[in-house]
Amino acid sequence: MADNVAETVLYEVTDGLATITINRPEAMNAMNTAAKVALRDALQTAAADTAVRAVLLTATGRAFCVGQDLKEHVATLSDTREAGTGNALSTVREHYNPVVRAITEMEKPVVAGVNGVAAGAGFGFALACDYRVVADSASFNTSFAGVALTADSGVSWTLPRLIGQSRAADLLLFPRSISAQDAYELGIVNKLVPAADLAAEALAVARRLADGPTVAYAALKASMAYGAGHTLSETLEKEDELQTRAGASEDHTIAVQAFLDKATPKYLGR
Repeated sequence: MADNVAETVLYEVTDGLATITINRPEAMNAMNTAAKVALRDALQTAAADTAVRAVLLTATGRAFCVGQDLKEHVATLSDTREAGTGNALSTVREHYNPVVRAITEMEKPVVAGVNGVAAGAGFGFALACDYRVVADSASFNTSFAGVALTADSGVSWTLPRLIGQSRAADLLLFPRSISAQDAYELGIVNKLVPAADLAAEALAVARRLADGPTVAYAALKASMAYGAGHTLSETLEKEDELQTRAGASEDHTIAVQAFLDKATPKYLGR
């Protein structure tokens, strides 16, 4: 992978678990171009690597990710206006959309370890993940309308599905910081933990998923995504298709035999 991955996004695979760490703590992990490219490439690498069974997305410092690096963005706006051509927000198509698609479409679970502020696109990245472990000192902010922009990074799709249309509209139209506790009560947070325990707790959740029946997890992920946009009848057909696939996996045979033997299953991910 490119050198900027090692600088702005750390990538490590251990026993089937890929840990991707946004690493611009001095900028509260704001997304400049190097970080966006690195994050996109790291997620796509994890998605394509058959040795990776689960992904943990987290960050260094006191923020998870505050979204777009506005200092860089101001320069881009200026250059675009002077040239009279181009699209200063082409980063949505080039970077943010591929990041969210990589998280949501990969056939393996992705855990967000939210260590601090998650705002704008950073909020979107966390929402795109399958499970969110959040420090009690963290906070969330949609941010977009606060800089006269609309939602991106999938927030207009994920947020209403998590908390409902009315509450999502409130947070999007009137952006403000909400505490981790409030986010938990709204249904944004899956597991709320003391800040000091965040790293260990997020790793434990991700490790449990990496060691689990990943064929079944991939099917569950696909089933929920399909059901979000289809009728019950269509979803029943999809469940049948996916259950047939899961039932034919070695993991299913291992799980059934372990149940009969009163033993702990050791899944193979196939």
